[in-house]
Amino acid sequence: MTTTLLNGDSLPTAPVRQHFNTYHEPLHRQALAMRERVSHIVDMPVSRAQMANGFRGAIDSYSIKDLRFLDCHTDPLRQSRSVARISTDTVRDYVFHIVLEGTIETRTGLYPQRKSVQAMPGILALDLNQPMSMERPACRVMALFLPRAIVESVVPDGEAIHGRVIEYNSPLSRMIPAHLAALSRDLPSLSAKEGYDALKTCACLIAAAFGKETRLSGNARAAARAAMFGTARRYIQENLHQPELSPDSVLKASQLSRPTLYRLFEHEGGLATYIRNRRLREAADELVKFPHRAVVEIAFGLGFKSASDFNHAFRRAYDMSPIDFRARRLDGPRAGQDTRPALHR
Repeated sequence: MTTTLLNGDSLPTAPVRQHFNTYHEPLHRQALAMRERVSHIVDMPVSRAQMANGFRGAIDSYSIKDLRFLDCHTDPLRQSRSVARISTDTVRDYVFHIVLEGTIETRTGLYPQRKSVQAMPGILALDLNQPMSMERPACRVMALFLPRAIVESVVPDGEAIHGRVIEYNSPLSRMIPAHLAALSRDLPSLSAKEGYDALKTCACLIAAAFGKETRLSGNARAAARAAMFGTARRYIQENLHQPELSPDSVLKASQLSRPTLYRLFEHEGGLATYIRNRRLREAADELVKFPHRAVVEIAFGLGFKSASDFNHAFRRAYDMSPIDFRARRLDGPRAGQDTRPALHR
């Protein structure tokens, strides 16, 4: 049976629940089973110690249409989404990561990477269209996965919240814990319509709290700031292959004051850093998309002055040379997958 929303979309009669745990697997298979369970979203390396000692983890997930809620208990682990991985999969949601136990460190961006330390109480925002790596101790976390359209209807410049953490220190954010507790408690017994409404309400509340705290939504000034940021980013993206692209050219095109423009890109490590990282991201895509194009041709086409400058910047961002990156992506079994045997990682 299904139920129908006002807009005509149909839903199952109840949230789709899935339970997963590693407890009944042999010790040497437990971490591998967890890696397989999360492999559609993130890469999770498996260590020699995890193979020898086992890995305890459990995930309860609830899916309703395009919304998903996870409640996870796991031993320590590492997870990541690399540019190579992003360039080949179709996962583009936002995820709001709520830690209930322990302290988690997440790194986002290319170079310099931004480090976010998340402890209870705290919520981390991640854009799965941007790279990240996460170190988690033994802990319990909840996660809300949301389509881009929902988040960006509340936070006009949603990409800018990637890697940011908020705590429950504003009137808006202090409403979040009660909604999360109700979700965790009530979702198994709700109808699909009730569950969808509860998930979307909680998701929009969290997105609004991020928008308010980062001044990306909520009033005319914030809306203007988001519009300016979006316009500057679009100009940069459209001109990545133009050798004259620089902070000065963006300044001239934006018609903003230099301090205003530079403040917009503070969270990105600065305007020059943002331009360089967007060019490196484009280069990574082109290395795979055009396997017969010379690396130096790609480098010069994206404004790098020499092959050595490009190689140095690429190595710093991706921990490997452009040639090795291309070979791994074209020859490897899957983007981001470590091809070494598990016992040698």
